[in-house]
Amino acid sequence: MPTQSDRRQVAWQIIRAALKAVDPALAAKSYFKANAKFIERIKNTSGRIFVIGAGKAGAPMARAVAEIFGNKITAGRVVVKYGHGLSATEAVPNIQILEAGHPIPDEASLDAAREIVCLLRDVGEEDTVLCLISGGGSALLTLPADDVTLSDLQTTTQSLLRAGASIDQINTIRKHLSAVKGGRLAELATPAHVHTLILSDVVGDPLSVIASGPTVPDPTTFAEAWDLVERYQLQNSLPAAVIRRLKAGLAAEVPDTPTSDNPIFERVYNVIIGSNRIAAQAAVEAAQTAGMQAQLLTTYIEGEAREVGKVLAGLAKGLLRDEAPLKRPACLVLGGETTVTLKGQGQGGRNQEMALAAAIALQGWVDTQVVCLGTDGNDGPTDAAGAFADGSTIVRATKLGLDAFDYLKRNDAYNFFAGLDDLIITGPTQTNVNDLALVMAW
Repeated sequence: MPTQSDRRQVAWQIIRAALKAVDPALAAKSYFKANAKFIERIKNTSGRIFVIGAGKAGAPMARAVAEIFGNKITAGRVVVKYGHGLSATEAVPNIQILEAGHPIPDEASLDAAREIVCLLRDVGEEDTVLCLISGGGSALLTLPADDVTLSDLQTTTQSLLRAGASIDQINTIRKHLSAVKGGRLAELATPAHVHTLILSDVVGDPLSVIASGPTVPDPTTFAEAWDLVERYQLQNSLPAAVIRRLKAGLAAEVPDTPTSDNPIFERVYNVIIGSNRIAAQAAVEAAQTAGMQAQLLTTYIEGEAREVGKVLAGLAKGLLRDEAPLKRPACLVLGGETTVTLKGQGQGGRNQEMALAAAIALQGWVDTQVVCLGTDGNDGPTDAAGAFADGSTIVRATKLGLDAFDYLKRNDAYNFFAGLDDLIITGPTQTNVNDLALVMAW
């Protein structure tokens, strides 16, 4: 049987292949190559080209756009997460890469949004706006509506995260507190042609949810946003300005976000160029290249991270007991995005918590391995992408005096796995297409 070191090496091969498959620059270039006529039309138009965008993958996407359109670009502003920008040697002409806070927006997020809005103020019918959207864009592109403040948005986002709200639920509320989300950025870009390239970080790739759909018709309403406030019992804890804005929307005192029948979308085109499925399929192919039987099980994994971790462990046990159609060595690939309901004050992220729950369930089941990682390289507010778990994890932890149940109770998976040197550290990958889980057995 392969050693733990051998298994880790195989896992790393699969991880690298999956991340390479959703490299934002390569994805953008592939799209442009497949749509050469579209490129030529834009290059030959008498109008100007503006580049805007928001998300963790914005910098490499902007670099790819600059390589294609060069000096034809009039100006650009793209906002990315701190540490996800370009170095001085990588800077691209006419496109400024701005950095801001994620997952909680900060003053830099507001400044970036204002600069992007300012860039769009004088666009005309012959102009083209290339919009680059990727995961994290909702926090990075922040411009509150009415008298809602940045502090109000920060408090609201933190409250929803702690309550265990899903990303689409969080975005439903954020869209109705924003001047740029939920199709409103498309409104600001009217009457120009808007062409949005999207790297999806949302399960199922719903366009209106990714980065809160700034150039997409919004199917959600003020009524749905208020329903979420009531569902998570936040009526008395959210800031007063947020409550006023949502109640004003309920009373039709302020207009709802633009829907699909709005004429502004006649000149807007949205296309997904990278997704979790692409990364997951690349992981399957890499596992097969490594000599394993492999299968993509689903890209719709959702739910509480620690509960999903138990399911992953169950799948590993099934592989080991030959209950699945795959012969060992075998690898199941799953994608999606779980959530964590915070109850402790520990450090970690959904993938690390999922791996910790899997490790507890796998105790003593040798020849198994579960790998959980976020494709952006940052799982929660940590420098780890995720963690490795196997049948020996708990035994090794016990020898070091680490109580896995206590760490899980405190939502402190990062420090648990750090003590075992079992964290997955990739650094910022500058891509973001949800999470991946590898379930392996030998």
